[in-house]
Amino acid sequence: MEKEALEKTSVTLLGLGAMGGALARAWLTAGHRLTVWNRTPARTASVVAEGGRAADSAAEAVAANTLVVVCLLDDASVGEALADADLTGRDLVNLTTSTPAQARARAEWARERGARYLDGGIMAVPPMIGVPGSGGYVFYSGSGELFERYRETLAVPAGTTYVGEDPGFAALHDVALLSAMYGMFAGAAHAFALIRKEDIDPTAFAPLLADWLVAMAPAVHQTADQLRSGDYTKGVVSNLAMQVAGTPTFLDTAEQQGVSPELLTPYFALMRRRLTEGSGDEDLTGVIDLLRR
Repeated sequence: MEKEALEKTSVTLLGLGAMGGALARAWLTAGHRLTVWNRTPARTASVVAEGGRAADSAAEAVAANTLVVVCLLDDASVGEALADADLTGRDLVNLTTSTPAQARARAEWARERGARYLDGGIMAVPPMIGVPGSGGYVFYSGSGELFERYRETLAVPAGTTYVGEDPGFAALHDVALLSAMYGMFAGAAHAFALIRKEDIDPTAFAPLLADWLVAMAPAVHQTADQLRSGDYTKGVVSNLAMQVAGTPTFLDTAEQQGVSPELLTPYFALMRRRLTEGSGDEDLTGVIDLLRR
């Protein structure tokens, strides 16, 4: 029994794309026995060379170990790959990017086939996997018992953050954070566009932009506090009325610089709409309510 407790968990991994390959290398480097399958068999060669075992089919790979990790292209790929596999008694950890609804449906699909299920949302790019201190981590949701059982093994490639029993919560957290990232990228793109035709070195401007975004980031805590309390006037520094009054300056500057305002105008429109429906003394938090259907 003591010997078994000391042995590292054996892992089956389905999918050896850029992310899957990075996961495989991390587990092999840490000394885990690894069985892999990939739709294109040639991709398994490097894993085998490093000590892994390649299965001829997904069903064979699933049969090799209790812990089965899936990292494929999309949710449909998961269903196709596991169509002929016997999932009875298996612990399925799905790291394939999906929507919350897909994750919940996949959890039920796994349960009906006799498997326990944990969903994951990877907050990292392949070069961050298996690198201590890289900042990469994975959201997990679904069976809390399953997460605790494999916490150490799952933490080998990247940090772990468990967000609840609802199987859809990992995907929801993943998409929510990435949505904020794209919003930030949109703002940065507009900022760079404004200075593009001027004698301003973008590499000199970039540190100013980065520092400003970092300085503004803590505002999300006030937004969260206002949402929880329901008081959107709490702690307001620059109210909605003042900010709406300032929007023409941004639009005029964009026109003068020959820059399309299309990345800003949707948000400004929501701000104006909220001003007509709410209170000018509010923060920008009320815009969130307008986005809910």
